[in-house]
This record gives sequence, structure tokens and C-alpha cells, in this order.
Amino acid sequence: MTPPRFTVERLAWQDRSLGEVVLPDQVLRATLGLGSGLTRRPGDRPGRLWALGDRGPNLKVDQARNIYGVQGLTHLRDVPGAKILPMPEFGPSLSELQITGNRVEWLRTLPLRAASGAPITGLPLPGGDAAAMEPLFDLDGRPLGADPNGADSEAVVAMTDGSFWVAEEYGPSLMKVRADGVVDLRWTPEGLVAAGGRDILPSMASRRRLNRGFEGLAVSHDETRLYVGFQSAFEGDDARAARIWTLDAVSGALLAEHSYPLDPPESFLRDLAAGPVAPSDLKIGELLCVGSGRLLVLERITHTSKVYAVDLTGAEVLDKELIFTSDEAPEVAPDLEGMIALSDRELLLVNDNDFGIEGVETRFFRVRFDRAVI
Repeated sequence: MTPPRFTVERLAWQDRSLGEVVLPDQVLRATLGLGSGLTRRPGDRPGRLWALGDRGPNLKVDQARNIYGVQGLTHLRDVPGAKILPMPEFGPSLSELQITGNRVEWLRTLPLRAASGAPITGLPLPGGDAAAMEPLFDLDGRPLGADPNGADSEAVVAMTDGSFWVAEEYGPSLMKVRADGVVDLRWTPEGLVAAGGRDILPSMASRRRLNRGFEGLAVSHDETRLYVGFQSAFEGDDARAARIWTLDAVSGALLAEHSYPLDPPESFLRDLAAGPVAPSDLKIGELLCVGSGRLLVLERITHTSKVYAVDLTGAEVLDKELIFTSDEAPEVAPDLEGMIALSDRELLLVNDNDFGIEGVETRFFRVRFDRAVI
């Protein structure tokens, strides 16, 4: 089937400042992170939505040294995966937003908290491999360690009772979050226990690649099933496919596993123009349930993003129907990670601005199609 025609409109939005850190060579300015996931709650007023930020502002060691002039990090240059958290007080949060006309307006932000009142931080979980594979340090080069309340939040769905499910990629794990931002429950892979959690997810989830854990999350319309997408292939698997799990939303039991075939890397034209691409670059960015067993999947590298429709009621290896590619919409930003439906022929897409520490703005795009896509 020929993909639908579409138009793209960038909606007005003003990033909100999180503050500044004065560093030797320049001032680091951070803004509110919104682009890791989008969701709408059934029954909410038109245009109301929620946006998810990830673990908080972070820098590679070379960025901290060469761009901001941070001293005392020489001992970290050869530490594989090392990152600097310049503002570790900021962690995962949910923000309520409203679309009014062609503008997106901020209403409030809920920092995620544990039942004890402790903040959900951006630090890795103890007992997993994330702390060793991507160790985190402060601006003085001191290790920040692990936190049983740590999370790198990447996807969210809003439930009709006011709660949320949030997927994060450290564990990887799923967190049930109350309407006030308190984490009531956390599901982790077998053998990895988090604060207030239950290790009931299949242990093979721990085979996810570093920084490539749970990236997409959707919920069935009757809210009995959660659909969880791994960002990329597991370690040791063929990099040209990623897994999508169907979980029981009450017990966490694995009900089904599907293989989502990723497009050839050279078909992501804007990425190909920017430099070499490889199967290991391919990613799932977001999932959206649009019917019984039917999902939209946001697939991307960096500069090019595509949206495909898949039907989970068929074969284990999914067939895909192309809905949208940003290669035909050069005005659409790189690094798209959030997607919701505004109507049966409208999608809202948002980029992850990485908290603005490299000057990137959050950008919302309303995509209107010439026919129904959900």
C-alpha cells in the first residue's frame, strides 16, 4: 500500500530553564527534558498530554573537558562509558502539557519519587551491569555510585485511573507511578531487585545492550496488556531486528514475543548523508497502540525517523506498513523519541533535546495525513 500523504506543522513551544552551572570555559544551561516519551489519558480534554524526561543532564567526559573546560577529569578519559552528571539533583519527571491551537503550553512537572519520599534519581541500579558499563561521576570526577531508586526513564503510558506505567532502560524495568508521581511498584528482570520492586520479568531482558533497554511502551485499549519495545537487538543477536514483548498488565507475565525487523541502515537517508551507518545504529524509539493488537512503531537512527504500522496478531516476525518517513520532511528534527495520536489522522512527534546542554531546543511536530492511519 502506498504511504499516506502528509503535511507537517511545527508547534510553538518555549523551553523551560532548569538552571545554570558556571564552568571554566562557558556556562552550562539546562532546560526541562520532555522528549523521551509522550502519552495521552483516555477521557482527558482535547489537547491534554503528558511528556517524560529521562535520567537528567549528562555529558561525555570529552564534552566536559573540551567544551566546558572542566578540570580534574583526566583520570576518566580511558574509563569506558563514563558520563558526567553536572546537575545530579535532576532526575526523571513527568510534565503535563496542553496543546492550544498551534502552541504547546506547560502546566506542571511531577518529579518521580519513591514511596519513601526519596527522589527517583538518574543513577544506575545496584546489582545490575549499568553501573559498571556506564559509570557516572560528578563535575569533580568523583563517582556517584548506584541508587536503588535510580532509573533512566524512556517511555510512558497514562492509565484511566490517573496512574502511569514508565519504562526505563537501566534494569531494564517497568515502574507503576501514581497520579502524584510516586512509584508504587517496580518490575525488574529475574535476579535484579530494585527498591520496592519485584524481579518478575524474564531474565533475558538483562541481555539488552548498554543504553538500549526498554525504549517503547504502549498499553492495550482495555489496559490488560503492556507492549514493551527494546531499543535494539540483544547482545549477541542479529542487529537487524529488535524484540517487542506483550506483558500481562497485572502479573507482568510474558504473553508473547515478536521480532520487529529493522530497515537497512542505508535506507535512513539523512543519517547516510551525515556519515557511515551500520545495523548496530538501528533503534526502536516509541510504540503506540492504535487498535486490537495493532501498534505504530517509531524506528530511527538519529536524523531519519520512520513510523510503521504492525499487527501483533499475525506471525512472530512482524510485517510492516510504512506510514511516515522524515526523509520526506526535512523540517522535522533529529532524535525523535515521543509519539501520540491526536486523531485518527494526526500524530504528534517530539525530539529528545538532551536537556538542552548542547543548545538543542525541544520541538513538537503535528503530522496530518490525508487518510486515517489508526
